[in-house]
Amino acid sequence: MNKAVVCLPTYNEKENLEKISKAILESSPLDLLIIDDNSPDGTGEIADRLAAADSRINVLHRKGKEGLGKAYLEGFAWAIAKGYELILQMDADFSHPVSMIPKMIAESEKADLVIASRYVKGGGTENWPLKRQFISRGGSFYSRLVLGVKVRDLTGGFKCWRRNLLEDILKSGVKTAGFGFQIEMNYRAVKLGYQVTELPFVFVDRVEGTSKMSGGIFTEALTMVWKLRALKVETHPFPNPKSVLANKN
Repeated sequence: MNKAVVCLPTYNEKENLEKISKAILESSPLDLLIIDDNSPDGTGEIADRLAAADSRINVLHRKGKEGLGKAYLEGFAWAIAKGYELILQMDADFSHPVSMIPKMIAESEKADLVIASRYVKGGGTENWPLKRQFISRGGSFYSRLVLGVKVRDLTGGFKCWRRNLLEDILKSGVKTAGFGFQIEMNYRAVKLGYQVTELPFVFVDRVEGTSKMSGGIFTEALTMVWKLRALKVETHPFPNPKSVLANKN
């Protein structure tokens, strides 16, 4: 199996971090990178304790919340610098089932990007209010129409990337830091001509902690897709791997 790592952004996830870390490491022979945005609830300290006890766990400490996209970019830079061939991303709140990880890794033998999808046959959501369903499903549908791509779950954040695809996307330029980051990354993968596939899964809303979804996030995504559609390739903000590694604790 290719060398794999899960990138796990965290902000105020003290209720979930220890449990989700254990579940991820038990799911497959892979490593874990926790990317903490200076959580005031002590999540970063928990991450350090877990890393000290298990060599498969690593931690990146960021100065604060600068957007999900920037957290992932730093995590991707770290993973590429470390030589991982498969780089997964997922949430820390158990809404993304760890049972999908082996399936996504297996599917990556045939695809450059594997998306765990709520909106293909067999996928879905549980325990979501109507507003949340509208924001997510409506955002994906609207973005597909504007961008002209066939990926059904454009806004999802549970994915497995092949290293070469990530490197090409980051060279082409990544502009979005917030919720629209997921849309932009998927769109760029398609436009660069890589093989993208979707595997169905059921998203169950978090039990512990607080959701970061909001109407403002949805509005950002709606305006971003038009800019993305007209965007020319520009210099990318890909973090220097050496600087990222220097920040590892």
